[in-house]
Amino acid sequence: MEAALLGLCNWSTLGVCAALKLPQISAVLAARSARGLSLPSLLLELAGFLVFLRYQCYYGYPPLTYLEYPILITQDVILLLCIFHFNGNVKQATPYIAVLVSSWFVLTLQKWIIDLAMQE
Repeated sequence: MEAALLGLCNWSTLGVCAALKLPQISAVLAARSARGLSLPSLLLELAGFLVFLRYQCYYGYPPLTYLEYPILITQDVILLLCIFHFNGNVKQATPYIAVLVSSWFVLTLQKWIIDLAMQE
């Protein structure tokens, strides 16, 4: 019984996370404008999700404890691309994407880097 309830909670969390930003993405696409989206806040959110996901992977936590974060990161990257697309230059997103991808590897070059990133 407990295992079934835990499984239901895990899958419902994944479902909610998968649908969390869909209304925002669809509103941006329907309006064909990124007005109202804040690039700094989106980047901050992406950085937080990325650091947390990398921390969980680095220390070998079970995937079910962090499986929603790749979904959230994907949705944020879609919003990031929407911001640049509707502002007229998708190529400006390249440095941001490059920093996000490279930070995935930089965070675990030394153990102290990932631990420092998770400090309050």
